[in-house]
Amino acid sequence: MAISLDKLMGFHHKAMQVRTDRMEIISGNLANANTPGYKARDIDFQKAMASARYQQSQQMTRTHEKHFEGQMRTQAEIEFRIPEQPDTGDGNTVEVQAERNKFLDTGMRYQAGIQFLNGKIKGMKKAISGGQGQ
Repeated sequence: MAISLDKLMGFHHKAMQVRTDRMEIISGNLANANTPGYKARDIDFQKAMASARYQQSQQMTRTHEKHFEGQMRTQAEIEFRIPEQPDTGDGNTVEVQAERNKFLDTGMRYQAGIQFLNGKIKGMKKAISGGQGQ
């Protein structure tokens, strides 16, 4: 019986990738907090994961031995964030405290994902070894 690592962890791996991308974008927002005219950006996590689910269900199969294996990938849509506070006059939409909170929240969810995947890997190792020796 073959074990499909992609089926076991593929979706969670995608979630980790989206969270990594989101933290990079938020970092860019924070770095440009004082740049006039800069527009804060973000990734809609729910849309990105819905896209990942769709891609997972639409995996391509090879029809010829010289075709590449894999699936089509689309990068999560990066959107401009709608500011909650009025414009300060310079056109910058970065709200530093909100960005920090989003960064911390995403980081905590990333860590929780790491712990979840570690648990899956430990369980798989235990199943392979028959529960002997740790």
